[in-house]
Amino acid sequence: MTESLNARPRTNAAESGIGEFPHTVPGVRTEVILFDDSEQMVQSLGSHDEALRYIEAQFPDVDFHVRGNELSLSGPVQDVPRIMRLLQEIRGLVAKGTIITPDVLQQLVSLLRAQTAQNPVEVLTHNILSSRGRTIRPKTLNQKSYVDAIDDNTVIFGIGPAGTGKTYLAVAKAVQALQMKEVNRIILTRPAVEAGERLGFLPGTLSDKIDPYLRPLYDALHDMMDPESIPRLMAAGTIEVAPLAYMRGRTLNDAFIILDEAQNTTPEQMKMFLTRLGFGSKMVVTGDITQVDLPFGTRSGLKIVQEILAGIEDVNFTMLDAGDVVRHRLVANIVSAYNVWDEEQQLRTRRAAQDKDKRGERK
Repeated sequence: MTESLNARPRTNAAESGIGEFPHTVPGVRTEVILFDDSEQMVQSLGSHDEALRYIEAQFPDVDFHVRGNELSLSGPVQDVPRIMRLLQEIRGLVAKGTIITPDVLQQLVSLLRAQTAQNPVEVLTHNILSSRGRTIRPKTLNQKSYVDAIDDNTVIFGIGPAGTGKTYLAVAKAVQALQMKEVNRIILTRPAVEAGERLGFLPGTLSDKIDPYLRPLYDALHDMMDPESIPRLMAAGTIEVAPLAYMRGRTLNDAFIILDEAQNTTPEQMKMFLTRLGFGSKMVVTGDITQVDLPFGTRSGLKIVQEILAGIEDVNFTMLDAGDVVRHRLVANIVSAYNVWDEEQQLRTRRAAQDKDKRGERK
């Protein structure tokens, strides 16, 4: 497609910005979009027209017709310009080598709905790392903000539910920093809260007992580096994966340090970890404050640190939510369902307390 998408308007109507998908108003507008060749058309509309079918589902009131290298649109005057904008962004992604799939389209539509100043193509083509034929990049606006925050700050907190890329993107930035020689080593750590006092009852050495709690960090490393190089780098101390308790008493200079599952730290542990920061280092703390595994009555260090460090320069808090989940589409639905359930339980608890107050049952 050319800069103007080679569209030929057959009826005139006022242009409209991107809004909610789908959205309809009375009136009809027709456009014809010309592609340069069949290859460009396939790349833009997807293999077996997967992308086109996704767009059709988003705009049920618009008629789509494909003939040769032409795509004609006919529908409500508010919808057609939005499709034109969507196709323009798709063209930008194709030009940068992105394969258009329904998942990519879903991310693109979400960015357009947000009506942000960020260019959707820039967000979805912001490459962090390329490894073994895979490119790691942010897939949502909040993820892009998170990656930018890591670039711009020394201490970064990434807080959100499972599947939002908190740890994965942090590890990718750590590997990138190591490759660019911005740091001399990577330190990955997690609290082994679930093991607790039961460590002695697990079979094997201390390393055997701790490793299962650190496995997600190993998995992320294996996705981003040559697996054969990881043992060598760990033996040399360039990469260290260790439980949080091993951080006590240390000063970590020239390192990229990641604390994962930080919701399972106590306030004292969080303070201990943050004060390990040395010169030339960067810290990323990730966690989900809705999944605290600490013993009942123990405060989460991740929950209260937001109050303690709020407003301090060079410290950033990035919040992610269900809209940033990039795992299977059901994960986002599951996260949202649990959030609704939690809110309902909290509301019931408050109402029960209010009823007791009214009856004079509370002291």
